[in-house]
Amino acid sequence: MQTPLQPPQFGYFLPPAAGNYPALRTQAQLVEQLGLELIGIQDHPYQGAFLDTWTLLTALALDTDRIRFFPDVINLPLRPPVMLAKAVASLDELTGGRIELGLGAGYFWDGIHAMGGPRREPGEAVDALTEAVHILRLFWRGKRNVYFDGEHYQLRGVNPGPLPTHPIGIWLGAIQSRMLSLTGTLCDGWVPSSPYVPPTQLLPKHRQIDEAAVAAGRDPAAIRRIYNLMGTITDSATDDYLEGPTTYWVDELTRLALDCRMDTFIFAPKEASERQIRRFGEEVVPQVRENLAKAGN
Repeated sequence: MQTPLQPPQFGYFLPPAAGNYPALRTQAQLVEQLGLELIGIQDHPYQGAFLDTWTLLTALALDTDRIRFFPDVINLPLRPPVMLAKAVASLDELTGGRIELGLGAGYFWDGIHAMGGPRREPGEAVDALTEAVHILRLFWRGKRNVYFDGEHYQLRGVNPGPLPTHPIGIWLGAIQSRMLSLTGTLCDGWVPSSPYVPPTQLLPKHRQIDEAAVAAGRDPAAIRRIYNLMGTITDSATDDYLEGPTTYWVDELTRLALDCRMDTFIFAPKEASERQIRRFGEEVVPQVRENLAKAGN
């Protein structure tokens, strides 16, 4: 099953490294100046060398004017969904509607457990994530006196607020079948990463999302497909995937859009630097946009 692409978007995977916020702010502002649409920030609270993702995301969002932000992806087991819903809506209001939500079921369970979070089996983690998506939707509807009785989460007459400024997308970091089906059934986007979901696996996983969307009466084309691209723009050709010069990156991103149905590309250089950001934003993105415009996407 094939569906039309959404308009292409491009972004940067900003590392939440502690100790030098001015450099992170400079990177975010550069990404905005280059005309990219998104900044994604990973969420691993148990990593002592990392800043808290939501705090960093908030600071950067308030230090920029146009670019949109999303956690890529948020660590649900350490963030109660009702408080997450309130935090996302609050920052969306403060930024004039520039926040989306990347959401994950949990990873590195030893680290989560060390911080006092639950240690969930895979099936339990997906069940908890499903409940969280329902809670997010309920909270953002804005109706008063909301109840939810789940196995993992409960609401007992909460009065939601504030409301988001725009319809916030819930984008799932999904690999396995149940999570892919949940993406198609309830969510607005899919966020795989190139080391874990290589290009050869993209189309089969799209089909699982599409089939679940159709079964739920939803349009698969409305679900954004976001690809985290871990690699380096180099000066010469190499044999490694996503390691090569500008021409290689342009050709590969064009192929990923036209043949593999990805519509959003988040650049995650192995070594974050302004030079890598500039090469992506100045040399790669404009040519990919032109190629896709010529192809009618």
